[in-house]
Amino acid sequence: MVIREIEVNEAEKLASLIQQVEAESAYMLMEAGERRTTAEQHRKRIESMKTSENSTILVAENSGTLVGYMFVIGGTVRRTKYSVYLVVGILKDYRGQGIGTKLFERLDQWAVSHKIHRLELTVVTRNEAGVGLYKKMGFEIEGTKKHSLLIAGEFVDEYYMAKLLQ
Repeated sequence: MVIREIEVNEAEKLASLIQQVEAESAYMLMEAGERRTTAEQHRKRIESMKTSENSTILVAENSGTLVGYMFVIGGTVRRTKYSVYLVVGILKDYRGQGIGTKLFERLDQWAVSHKIHRLELTVVTRNEAGVGLYKKMGFEIEGTKKHSLLIAGEFVDEYYMAKLLQ
């Protein structure tokens, strides 16, 4: 398993991976088939993030196939440049194998080298595996967004979670 930053020429692979993760997960923001982002739009986003000092996309690659991703989205104004928001997705068949841990370990290295101080994300409170991973990686619950998502006809809560780096 290789954890690395994405390359611009992998936009189509990334688009496919995101669609598959969203189809397999009950807890992603978008439902299966809802995302309309094209490979070209992903290519432009990758190019933009490559030139950013505080944003990137990390990918998990297994035998040449992308199986997981982490969007690291940095603040755009002076007061938030030190902070990044995270979006993580891993293919169902690869969950529970330490890939999430490896993505977060690589994130920590990247963040320190890019002078990032705050890592933050939201997670559905029922996503026990996700909450467990984030806590294991040093994230703390800062608050709860009540009824923030409508999943399968039911309102669910999300945790705000964050980790501060030295």
